[in-house]
Amino acid sequence: QVQLAESGGGLVQPGGSLRLSCTASVTLFSSYTLGWYRQAPGKQRELVAEIPVFGSTNYLESVKDRFIVSRDNAKKTGALQMNGLKPEDTAVYYCNIKRRAGTTQSYWGQGTQVTVSS
Repeated sequence: QVQLAESGGGLVQPGGSLRLSCTASVTLFSSYTLGWYRQAPGKQRELVAEIPVFGSTNYLESVKDRFIVSRDNAKKTGALQMNGLKPEDTAVYYCNIKRRAGTTQSYWGQGTQVTVSS
């Protein structure tokens, strides 16, 4: 089965940085779009950033100038470098991979908590 695991969350002060990592146990990792989502208490899960197999990356507007999404297909990993963190970035962050293979396939990690507080 497909397994995803996020790591790198934690507690940081406003203006600080964190780097989230996502490790995938899946065949043909490079065929999947890798995405990072987050969900804050009482709010809907939202797309933060994604990096597809082809094409450009896509960012939530509020993080576009601060976050960088990347992937290493050889290692089957993804990362989200988060700089200039703000309290409103506080959420559980999830790694996701998806692709269309006849039908859309989508898989989620368990999430990692990011808390930005002074």
